[in-house]
Amino acid sequence: MKHFALMAATAAAALTLAGCGESGGGSATRDQIRAVGSSTVYPFATAVAEMFVQGNSGMKSPIIESTGTGGGVKLFCAGVGAQYPDIANASRRMKKAEFEDCQKNGVKDIIEIQVGVDGLAFAESKAGPGFKLTPKIVYEALAANPYGKGPNKAETWKDVDPSLPATAISVFGPPSTSGTRDSLAELVLTKGCETDPAMKTLKEKSEDEFKATCTRVREDGKYVDSGENDNLIVQKLAANPNALGVFGFSYLEENKDKLKDVSLNGVEATYETVSTGKYPGARPLYIYVKKAHMTAIPGLQAFLNSFAANWGPGGALTKRGMVAAPDDVRKASAEAVKSLTVLDGSQLK
Repeated sequence: MKHFALMAATAAAALTLAGCGESGGGSATRDQIRAVGSSTVYPFATAVAEMFVQGNSGMKSPIIESTGTGGGVKLFCAGVGAQYPDIANASRRMKKAEFEDCQKNGVKDIIEIQVGVDGLAFAESKAGPGFKLTPKIVYEALAANPYGKGPNKAETWKDVDPSLPATAISVFGPPSTSGTRDSLAELVLTKGCETDPAMKTLKEKSEDEFKATCTRVREDGKYVDSGENDNLIVQKLAANPNALGVFGFSYLEENKDKLKDVSLNGVEATYETVSTGKYPGARPLYIYVKKAHMTAIPGLQAFLNSFAANWGPGGALTKRGMVAAPDDVRKASAEAVKSLTVLDGSQLK
């Protein structure tokens, strides 16, 4: 009887979603959850998918795709209906321009849920030289046009700062579509750029010029775009002891046997420093959900409930490497899951 009820609910949901469809396949139906987005959130979303299936007999396993935050939000905002994802996983907050794009495409009611915290970690091989970095050093090593004074000519870390080894600058990191890349730009590169007082004047003069000067990364091979596969960066670091990698804190935690942390402003990325915000690279992790899909996609509410049930300290997600958000944030997020509170966009940048 229970199985029949589930099948009936699934069929009804599929019909409901068909009504939600817009151009390019409004007649399509779907009976499983689909999430796209951040490679950092990906392992946590797949863990929740496993727990969701275990706790909801007869339900299909959700489809979780690692497309990068920017790419995922773009897919999410493309429209409402079976051909569009239900959830966007994000390793940064949705941008105002993305929210407006969603609205323009009919994705009006968006639920924002902070699921945890992560750190933008810098790491090296166990055999690495023992780098100690600051945002200023990282910026001067990786910026395409440091402080707007011409192309970056630094070849070694010692060229950037005499306290560092004379090894060639080689950094493996995320692509421009990744939320981790956005976090690198916002939390590290921009902070380093702003150590020059002239950059404040530039920002007041031209926001676009300031952004290009402070966040554009050099393209001469010193920074290597390693795609959305953070495990590939781990492998490259193991093979190259003098290289640095940039990825989410969870990957550093998972690979402590192969890698060691590179401190930022003298602070190492640890569970405690990331959760308290003491670590300069700490950042929130989000999922965005279409309210229009909540009743149309079978199990979507149960999937969100699975997230909420496992994101606390000592929960299944923290055991997988995610850092639990502070108590007040978790309480607000649990309320968003329960009440399906809609984002109004006024606080987005």
